[in-house]
Amino acid sequence: MADVKLEIQMLHDRVLVRISPEDGERRSSGGIVIPSTAQMAKRLAWGDVHGIGTHVRHVKVGDRVLFNPDDQLEVEVHGQTYLVMRERDVHATATEQTDQGTGLYL
Repeated sequence: MADVKLEIQMLHDRVLVRISPEDGERRSSGGIVIPSTAQMAKRLAWGDVHGIGTHVRHVKVGDRVLFNPDDQLEVEVHGQTYLVMRERDVHATATEQTDQGTGLYL
């Protein structure tokens, strides 16, 4: 079998997310660098949606989503690490076009 490329299609209510690179290490308001391995409290992360299943209703490809990365499954595709999760594990979405929201912006 030659190098056949297979398209990945998410099933059911699954969402394929790549964690945003800026969510690694972060800076405190005083300028102190906090490494991503520092354990302060459970911390939610932002990620970009790269694929959705047919039963996903509230998330679109290209949205940024807020989720708990500790409870998700990882998969590596072409050297990039992605997370696979259910739509119900997404706490919030950040998108350019909304009908209702919090009034907060990223």
